[in-house]
Amino acid sequence: MVFGGRQQEAVDKLRGGADREELRAEGTTAAVIDASFTVEPGQIFVVMGLSGSGKSTLLRMLNGLLEPTSGHVKFDGEDLTALAPRELREVRARKISMVFQHFALFPHRSVMENAGYGLEVQGVPRAEREERAIEALRLAGLEGWEKSFPDELSGGMQQRVGLARALATDADLLLMDESFSALDPLIRRDMQDQLLELQKTLKKTIVFITHDLNEAMRLGDNIAVMRDGRIVQIGSAEDILVTPANDYVASFTQDVDRSRVLSARAIMAEPAEGYAMADAPARVHEDTPIVELFTPCSTSEIPVAVVNDAGDLVGVVPRERLLAVLGEPTKTVEANGAASDLTEDEPAKKVIAGA
Repeated sequence: MVFGGRQQEAVDKLRGGADREELRAEGTTAAVIDASFTVEPGQIFVVMGLSGSGKSTLLRMLNGLLEPTSGHVKFDGEDLTALAPRELREVRARKISMVFQHFALFPHRSVMENAGYGLEVQGVPRAEREERAIEALRLAGLEGWEKSFPDELSGGMQQRVGLARALATDADLLLMDESFSALDPLIRRDMQDQLLELQKTLKKTIVFITHDLNEAMRLGDNIAVMRDGRIVQIGSAEDILVTPANDYVASFTQDVDRSRVLSARAIMAEPAEGYAMADAPARVHEDTPIVELFTPCSTSEIPVAVVNDAGDLVGVVPRERLLAVLGEPTKTVEANGAASDLTEDEPAKKVIAGA
C-alpha cells in the first residue's frame, strides 16, 4: 500500500529493492510492503508492531476501507479488491464487523440500540434486532444494561458494547484495531479474558491489531510481527519466543515472561528409550504453562511426562531443557519473507491478503 503520487512507479521500485526511506525522499509513503498471509477459520490472528509499522493500514485493506496499490484481499473465496462499491458495502454490512479503539458509540442511543446498529443497517426488523442485540450484550457481559446510555458506562463497559455490536451481526470476520489499548491495564486484561472466553464458544475468525507484545502473546493463535511496513515473522507465540526470525524480533521479545507464555508442548523432548510414565514426578497436559513445571522438575531427575487430551504420552520435559528455554532465545532463524504459500483453492472463510 503506497500513499502519494506515482504509486505504480513506487511499487516497481520496491520490487527492484528500494526501501521506505528512498521512496519517502521522493514524496511517497510505502505503508505496507509485500505483506502476504492466510488467516484460518476460527483463528485469532494478531498483527503487532510499533507505531508506523503499517498494521492499522493493513487492517483497513482487509475490509476494503483502503484499496491495495498492488495485490489482492480474498475473503470466503471472494476477491474484495475486485468488488464494485455496492457489493463491498454489502460484504462489510453482513460478513465483516469492526471493533474500534475508541468505542465509536452513538451517545444519543441506548446500549441496546448501539448494539443493534449493524443489524439496523442490514434492514433487520426491529423485534429481531432487539432480540439479537440483547443476546449479544449478554455474551459481552452487559445483561441488565440494555436501556442505559454510553455516558453512564465505564470505558471497559463501553468497549463491551462495541464488541456486542460486532457479535450481534453474526459476521464471519471480526477486525479489532487496538480495541483494548485505550483501557486501564486491569480492565484491558478483563476484556482479553472476555474475548478468549467468547472465542471458545463462538469460534469467530478474528484479526486483532496491537502494539502490545504481551497482549499479542496472550490472544494470538498466530502472530505477525511488522516492522517498517513489512511482516518480518509469522508464527505462534512459542515460535516467536523460541526461534525469533531476526535480531529485531529477538529484542522485541526479550522482556516477555516466557514461563507464562510457553507451554509444555513448546519445550518437550522425545522420551528416552525405556522411559516409564509411571515413574515421572508429574504428568502434565501439553498446554500447561511451563511456570507450573518448576516444582516437579526440581524434585526429581526423571523428566516430567507430557500427555495429550487422551492421556497418551507425547513428550517429556527434563530439568535441563526447562532451564535452557528460560535463558536467552535460541539462535535466530532466517526470515521466510513473511509470506505463507497461497493457492487459489484455499478453504472457505479464510482471509487471504497479499500486497
